[in-house]
Amino acid sequence: MITTLSIKNYALIEKLAIDFSQGFSIITGETGAGKSIILGALGLVLGKRADLTSLKNKEEKCVIEAHFDISKYHLKPFFETNDLDYEDDTIIRREILPSGKSRAFINDSPVNLQELQELSLYLIDIHSQQQTQELSDEKVQFQIIDAIATNAEILERYQNLLKDYKSDKSKLNSLIKKQAESYKEQEYNQFLLNELLEAKLKAGEQEGLESDFEKLNNVEIIKEALDKSLAIANAETIGVLSNLNEMKSALQKIASFSPEYQTLQERVVSVLIEMDDISNELNDCTENLFSDPAQLELINQKLQLIYNLQKKHQVSTVEELLEIQNQLDATVLEIGTIGEAIEKLTITVQEKATELDVLAATIAKNRQKAIPVLSEKLISILATLGMPNVRFDIQVTPTATYFENGKDELQFLFSANKGTDFGLLKKVASGGEMSRIMLAVKAILAQYSKLPTLIFDEIDTGVSGEIAIRMGEIMKEMSQKMQIFAITHLPQIAAKGNAHFKVFKSTVGEVTQSELILLNEEERVVEIAQMLSGTVVSDSALNHAKALLN
Repeated sequence: MITTLSIKNYALIEKLAIDFSQGFSIITGETGAGKSIILGALGLVLGKRADLTSLKNKEEKCVIEAHFDISKYHLKPFFETNDLDYEDDTIIRREILPSGKSRAFINDSPVNLQELQELSLYLIDIHSQQQTQELSDEKVQFQIIDAIATNAEILERYQNLLKDYKSDKSKLNSLIKKQAESYKEQEYNQFLLNELLEAKLKAGEQEGLESDFEKLNNVEIIKEALDKSLAIANAETIGVLSNLNEMKSALQKIASFSPEYQTLQERVVSVLIEMDDISNELNDCTENLFSDPAQLELINQKLQLIYNLQKKHQVSTVEELLEIQNQLDATVLEIGTIGEAIEKLTITVQEKATELDVLAATIAKNRQKAIPVLSEKLISILATLGMPNVRFDIQVTPTATYFENGKDELQFLFSANKGTDFGLLKKVASGGEMSRIMLAVKAILAQYSKLPTLIFDEIDTGVSGEIAIRMGEIMKEMSQKMQIFAITHLPQIAAKGNAHFKVFKSTVGEVTQSELILLNEEERVVEIAQMLSGTVVSDSALNHAKALLN
């Protein structure tokens, strides 16, 4: 429950601090007095977004702080999960700086708005006219039925499994799409791969083939050059080897006379040895050189094949062609791998679908059991609210679709009077009827919900007299299990509260501001009398107010 609310520099409120008690509290005030400002401040505490328009004085920061007694609501796991200090008296503070930036704190620990919003779900439910209209929404109707059916735990399991199922289904669809695209390209990829495999390429072979081709293609030129070189080297009288031998003999005679001559002689010997080796290799080359047109043609064909493949794949080396061959091989093999993955994932998806079906069936079964209970309770409460002939026909229909809350579709049909056909709630219920139905729903949910605080914001729209009295009694009954606030214009409801707060405007100098005060017994009598008769309070209005309070 909320125990204290303090507001500083927010909208028309300069400074306000108020204590609340458990039970049933009433908030009244003229239209425009500032009731919506109080709710707006609470909204900020609960994690709603803020802007600079919230500041009364644009030069100072706005601070809104609320104390909550959460000792009975088993929220320690939430605090542990979010690494927050737990306190039975938990303090939530929201600050809006003149710069427009906003800060939020739980027990003085800074938090983000998401954490604040998650905690607020356990603290306060502000029921407004907009929420009354939401009663027509199928999602809200399901939430009501599921609360009575105690489906919360199984719904959580279903939703977690559904998330995994959708993720796996998405992966499966992607694989199937990829497989279809791969099949389209498979024939061409296989052709390219076969073409490379048939070429029997080897790393480094291109250079060898090109060298062999040049030799075989120029045999005659090479033979002529080799023969000429051999003749120059080995001619008997003028050959290089013969001349070098003569030089060696001449220098050998004078080598002992000087180191210089010795060195020259050694160098000539070295050249002679090298030249002799060259002569031998020239001879070998000549002997091994032969014309082979058939081999030349084979080498030429292999080179042309390599050149064509390089041009097709836009590369310049055999090594790059081999890399492409490996990639194509992997791509072709991947199709088989995709098929295996699809098969495994299909089984997983089917298993999860089966499990989802079981959970959805249990959810639906629980709903079917809860619907008569909900209808009976609604009819019973609404009979006391001036709707004695109300009837509900709540139909839950199974489907093949996996929704976020099961596999059911829902029709919430309603008839307010005898002899009238059932119709969809949102189409046939009036505003006053919707208000009463929503109050009945909240009264029923109070028996199943662990929500500590419920605020009714003018839920009495469209009702008066005895109906208003009964609405006040229902809220008072609810307050025995939870903290209830009612913002109301009806004296019949205002008189049922345990505590009565009044919102009003006051003028200080040239500044208008909103204030909230707790009324004492005498002030409360006057406030209810004014609600009955207007600003000028008559004796009969005062007596009527006292009668209502008693």
